[in-house]
Amino acid sequence: MLWLEVIVVLGAIFFGARLGSIGIGYAGGVGVLVLTLGMGLKLGSMPIDVILIIMSVIAAIGAMQVAGGLDYMVSIAEKILRKNPKQITFLAPVVTYVMTFFAGTGHTAFATLPVIAEVAKEQGIRPSRPLSIAVVASQIAITASPISAAVVFVSGALEKQGIGYLELLAVCIPSSFLACMCAAVVANFLGKDLKDDEVYQDRLAKGLVKTRGTTKIEIKPGAKLSVVIFLVAILCVITYATLISGKVGLIKNPVLGRDAAIMLFMFAAATFISAFTRIDTAQVLNSSTFKSGMSACICVLGVAWLGDTFVANHINEIKAFAGDLLNVYPWMLAVVLFFASTLLYSQAATAKALIPSALLLGVSPLTIVASFAAVSALFVLPTYPTLIAAVEMDDTGSTRIGKFVFNHPFIVPGVVAIALSVAFAFVIGGMIL
Repeated sequence: MLWLEVIVVLGAIFFGARLGSIGIGYAGGVGVLVLTLGMGLKLGSMPIDVILIIMSVIAAIGAMQVAGGLDYMVSIAEKILRKNPKQITFLAPVVTYVMTFFAGTGHTAFATLPVIAEVAKEQGIRPSRPLSIAVVASQIAITASPISAAVVFVSGALEKQGIGYLELLAVCIPSSFLACMCAAVVANFLGKDLKDDEVYQDRLAKGLVKTRGTTKIEIKPGAKLSVVIFLVAILCVITYATLISGKVGLIKNPVLGRDAAIMLFMFAAATFISAFTRIDTAQVLNSSTFKSGMSACICVLGVAWLGDTFVANHINEIKAFAGDLLNVYPWMLAVVLFFASTLLYSQAATAKALIPSALLLGVSPLTIVASFAAVSALFVLPTYPTLIAAVEMDDTGSTRIGKFVFNHPFIVPGVVAIALSVAFAFVIGGMIL
């Protein structure tokens, strides 16, 4: 029965991946149905806390986007990139990392990818180099964002182990950022130079490569104010979490827990943005960030619920098989998280499905913190939305999927970035925790 259950879990994930988009969430729900009603397993926990955090953050970002805040941030990013165009491979991941860090979602990278591709092309730089590491940085930054659902969940899970919200960020921010910049160095040497690329030369001869120049973005009157309000809300989240968290917490019996506080601060930000910039709140429902965020909620619900249902029913077998192995080789947790995230398509879903089990297995808090970045291996299968967008926006053809599916430009920078992030986190965490 165990192997049949494994087949059901993997089958649901693979079938969902073939459906694409929110299909993996749909299929995850079907998998839970088969495991419970069909095979008699006890129902696992729904990832309600993670979903609610994603919803509240996306609600605020959606309001900011309608107010023009994202366009304003993209215009700043374009100025930075065009001011130092020769350094595009190193500046692109900084831009996408920072935007994801503040927004708590990697989908903000969508808006910057066309600019990155255009600037690289104008400079004769192979666009796949900055695009690949920019996409990877936008994914890894989730594990360092103070308002991402993944960070909030993991920090909550580790609180009983004596590691607070600030300690987690103090390790994850420098380790992930340094890893992304090191991976950018590697990405800068990948692939042929644009002038030597046969695919590019063929597309150029056919007139398929266009140079569009500077993007013309109309900045709305309330754009800057919406960004300021959102950033203030993030500062409030960090300040409040610090006051109630771990070793440095000054508030011992807080009225609001951290999760509830994040949700309420985000709703407050959305309210003030809507009121002061006078946006039509109905337009938020049609914004790209709102749609992608709600899609993420469905994916997390399906796959995390599926994972928890299977793991919760077999935790004793998992302990017997993996407990000693992880104690001897703690880095194996990073490997498990890496491959799990390639299938689960979500940092939050992967963390929700596996981190509690790792704690039950007796894995040390340092190992969990250090391995956390490995939940960001969403680049392995070339089906993730930002990865597909990068391929489509590069009309030079340099950012292309190979014949063997896995041989695409994102693999090497992604693996390097995650491996280095885990290694750096073990070192930094050993000094801080």
